[in-house]
Amino acid sequence: MTRRVLVLNGPNLGRLGSREPDVYGSTSYTGLVEECTRLGAELGFDVEVRETNDEGEMIRWLHEAADGRIPVVLNPGAFTHYSYGMRDAAAQRTAPLIEVHISNPYAREEFRHTSVIAAVASGTVAGFGIGSYRLALRALAEDSAG
Repeated sequence: MTRRVLVLNGPNLGRLGSREPDVYGSTSYTGLVEECTRLGAELGFDVEVRETNDEGEMIRWLHEAADGRIPVVLNPGAFTHYSYGMRDAAAQRTAPLIEVHISNPYAREEFRHTSVIAAVASGTVAGFGIGSYRLALRALAEDSAG
């Protein structure tokens, strides 16, 4: 049986490949989607990748995941640092939720050093480029294997 996983991306992540490639790499958003779905299938997951610049939409997706007991890989983007509404939605999780970041927030501007999501996430993976998503999906697979 294939387990559903949501890979949720916050603001500006749809611009991967063109947005600050020195920070976020050259992989496009389409490339990210393809990589997550390919690896997900290999791990036995039905991965659905979504991106939004809208905080309310992200909160609705987190509610959907909680209601459906769906594991989440979450890159909140800039919402990481200030969205208490998103933090409260993530806290309602009923399955693992892994926070991911392409860059290492702690190696960047000071305002990026705070995550309001981290305390309610199962774990955080940061600083490995697109590999952060691969590591998070593998962590979910290991958690599922029990």
